[in-house]
Amino acid sequence: MKLADHYILKQPEPYRSILMHLQAVITNTLPEAQLLLKWKLPFFYIGKRPICYLNQSKAYVDVAFYHSAYIPKKYYPFLVSENRKIVKSLRYKSIEEIDDALLIDILEALEKVKEKGFYKKN
Repeated sequence: MKLADHYILKQPEPYRSILMHLQAVITNTLPEAQLLLKWKLPFFYIGKRPICYLNQSKAYVDVAFYHSAYIPKKYYPFLVSENRKIVKSLRYKSIEEIDDALLIDILEALEKVKEKGFYKKN
């Protein structure tokens, strides 16, 4: 078993189910993405570039996006940037809150810019 999978499976419910669902959506949307454990968190990489990571923290699960500067502005109302300068995330407290279509749209937008740098240059 991969260490990243172990991270997901050791979480208490409802977070385990949320993480497993998110993992399935991300894997189906970005089949070339590789799930790795980095900094004690499950990260999805395409090649050498991180796309997003999963984090169970406090009373929620975050899907945090590394290249958040490239996320279309129409998705900003759904994103959380609490105490972070660059990384933005979708936050879930229950599996029912997950909007698969929204997550897929953001992942597909980020997949198109996976070769760009972390910061958006004007």
